[in-house]
Amino acid sequence: MTRFSVMTLFPEMIDAGLNVSILARAAGKGLIDINAVNIRDYTDNKHGRVDDYTYGGGAGMLMQAQPIYDCYQALTDDHPAGRVIYVTPQGRTFDQNMARELAEEEHIVFLCGHYEGVDERVLEAIVTDYVSIGDYVLTGGELPAMVMIDAISRHIPGVLHNEESTDTESFAEGLLEYPQYTRPEEWMGRKVPEILLSGDHAKVDVWRHQESLIRTKQRRPDLYDVYMASHPEDTK
Repeated sequence: MTRFSVMTLFPEMIDAGLNVSILARAAGKGLIDINAVNIRDYTDNKHGRVDDYTYGGGAGMLMQAQPIYDCYQALTDDHPAGRVIYVTPQGRTFDQNMARELAEEEHIVFLCGHYEGVDERVLEAIVTDYVSIGDYVLTGGELPAMVMIDAISRHIPGVLHNEESTDTESFAEGLLEYPQYTRPEEWMGRKVPEILLSGDHAKVDVWRHQESLIRTKQRRPDLYDVYMASHPEDTK
């Protein structure tokens, strides 16, 4: 079982966002465990306060080190964490390769910041990875943590019904996924490509690969260039 622990000020966001669909079924099977913990439960402040003004001045408040550290200690006392991820726009950009890598871990802890951020000292004490989901700023780290947990979980054996799906979806081999179709064969004058009705699986595989190349070149030329650099024999 893979454990995901989320240190947050808003555990209800995590519970509401991840306790549905595929992840809910995976949790029910004992394949994953998602534990959202309120950092406020670990503060000595009688009002549940976990933030304070920044030294040196500046706008906004900063999350304090001690409540976060105590929360982390409680989470890892019985189950040490292989990785502790601080969700921040300053981090390495999350991608499919990182999702596969993290799926090998038994326990991953996410720290979700708020306000103007987190006291640097606790980051130095516990964080192993600084990770971003894109070059923009969000109100807090909860949404990025949920995105990463979803993507990571898909690589854990048994979470998906069809184990081939992670091999064929976008980014699996560095390309975007090919176009897909279902019934009816014609809809609003648009027909399913004849090759997909042929029953010739070898030709279908070739068509799908070619369409992936074309789509990647059109929509993500950056990915296309990287792919072609390592596959110079390939043609679209």
